[in-house]
Amino acid sequence: MTTTDDTGATTGVTGAPAPAAPAAAPPAAAVPDEQSYPPDEPRIGAAQLWIIFGVFLLAVVVVAFAVGGVRHWIALHTGVIHGGPDQYYNFWSGFGSDLGVRKVNCHTKGCWRIGRHALDGTPYILCRHHHPHVPSKGATHEHILEQHRRYKEAQAAKGL
Repeated sequence: MTTTDDTGATTGVTGAPAPAAPAAAPPAAAVPDEQSYPPDEPRIGAAQLWIIFGVFLLAVVVVAFAVGGVRHWIALHTGVIHGGPDQYYNFWSGFGSDLGVRKVNCHTKGCWRIGRHALDGTPYILCRHHHPHVPSKGATHEHILEQHRRYKEAQAAKGL
């Protein structure tokens, strides 16, 4: 037999409280989504990322110039100390040479000239002496006009 006490709780025959009914689940609107769009917390914008990157880069530069060992290591490995005839000889002969424009010799065996003319349909770069369509004695006005006419005809044939 069950009875109800002063607080309204139901007790069993022995006087112990009866097990409570399961609590109702909260309404669906009260349960937060795992991912909501747009997000509630602000994200870092592009301007803020650039500011953080700039501060970091500035800190690296300050450390590089303030710490003598780091400055010496950078100077040694870029070739600006222990120079030759002038201060920047080692830089341009070593590390800095990768920054320049690379010239390619003519692909004809034994030719020392700089190759400036690509041979169509091949991977070869040739000098004006060895390229079949570049006159080696200089181009006449008639030759230039003939080449231009051929180009225009080829473009018209392609439909451009």
